[in-house]
Amino acid sequence: MAYDLPFFLSQGETAHLFPVLSITSKEGRTTAILLACMERIKELYNELLKSADQRVGVRTKMVCFTEIVASKSITQQRERPDGLIILKSGKREWKAFVEAKIGKNELDSNQIERYRNLAKECGIDYILTISNQFATTPKIHPLQDVRRSRSKIPVIHWSWMYVLTTVDLLISQQSIENKDQLLLLNEFRRFLSHESAGVRGFDRMPKEWTELNHLISTGGTISTNSNEAIKVIDAWHQETRDLSLALSRLTETRVRQKLYRNHKNNLTIRQKDEIVNLRENRQLSVSLEIPNAAALIDVVVDIPRRCIDVGMTLTAPEDRKSNKARVNWLLRQIKQEDVTDLHLRIFWKNTKTTTQHSVVELRENVEIIEEGKEHLTVKSFHLFYSKRLGPRFTQQSGFIADLEKIVPDFYAKFGSTLIEWRKPAPVIRTDKSDSSDVFPESISNDADASRT
Repeated sequence: MAYDLPFFLSQGETAHLFPVLSITSKEGRTTAILLACMERIKELYNELLKSADQRVGVRTKMVCFTEIVASKSITQQRERPDGLIILKSGKREWKAFVEAKIGKNELDSNQIERYRNLAKECGIDYILTISNQFATTPKIHPLQDVRRSRSKIPVIHWSWMYVLTTVDLLISQQSIENKDQLLLLNEFRRFLSHESAGVRGFDRMPKEWTELNHLISTGGTISTNSNEAIKVIDAWHQETRDLSLALSRLTETRVRQKLYRNHKNNLTIRQKDEIVNLRENRQLSVSLEIPNAAALIDVVVDIPRRCIDVGMTLTAPEDRKSNKARVNWLLRQIKQEDVTDLHLRIFWKNTKTTTQHSVVELRENVEIIEEGKEHLTVKSFHLFYSKRLGPRFTQQSGFIADLEKIVPDFYAKFGSTLIEWRKPAPVIRTDKSDSSDVFPESISNDADASRT
């Protein structure tokens, strides 16, 4: 179906599933295919556009254009955003310019600012950027200059891995009812997954990672405004986002980073707090939330130890009276025979002191937990992998490769089998058979009997 070009465009065509473009135009080809799939599959654009707070109704229609050029009557420069999305809901229209990069190409903040100015002139509501750069959430742009801009035109960002993960989850969760649309979406997933599409995950820390490791290993101090720390924190945010998307595809459910409320929409506060943690504790950390898992997955990168710790914290069962029984309750949930590098940290009531044992030791003799703690009660446990990486820890690519192996490995072997303890449901007393036993008269009789 053909659509008239909006008045502010001098050139453009509707997005095609099979775009006829130069063989070198990977960005144009991939963007056109994405927009064409979104236009034809409501479940896809409904899921993706939630990031821009767009609710898609039954009568909502989407129109997408590519190869667009702004009219000279609007701008003196021949601005060429990669695409335009128009959502039509009755008389209401929502519009967004699209700017996409593929492979190693990165977004240009100056170009995005020009598109913001153009959007203001054209009545465009949003700018959408897509690249292999990662953002903690779509509303927190990976480019600092874009975040700091005074422009009132909002910019949202999708990584291509975010798009691929969304497609993958729609298929795995059987969210597409139409067979033809399912076939189309599956082909789109196949296309994005092929190396020729240029979709890449985060696979390399910056050179500042090696420099920071050397500084810490030689006893140096990390300053508040350390350039190395800022670059490392920024890379860590991209990696943890990529890691959550990878876990989403592995578990076939949406895995999210668990952030403090003031960190969700304010990257500056989050960055400052994490630099403090890096300076004082020499650590990077993140918590990942997997739906229906027994607890958060806590990932801690300990730089002085060159170690990655991955674990989950569970409350001890209160219906087990002895400490031995409480620990055995957890040990029975660990099905794996090989528990090398698996440890249990025990938290005790009414004290900040913790104790720690390897699971190998506890399987041999669980009574060691009470040595010197005979009068205390187990409150909770932290079960965790502790993997020392040695020289690979300081490597820009080796560190990422090991991290993305260790975290899913812990969850697959141990985390997915854990069950959180919950207080049992209350029961009706055996001496009370029905509601008449708790009428005021009956309660009064009970009170009189208790005085005799």
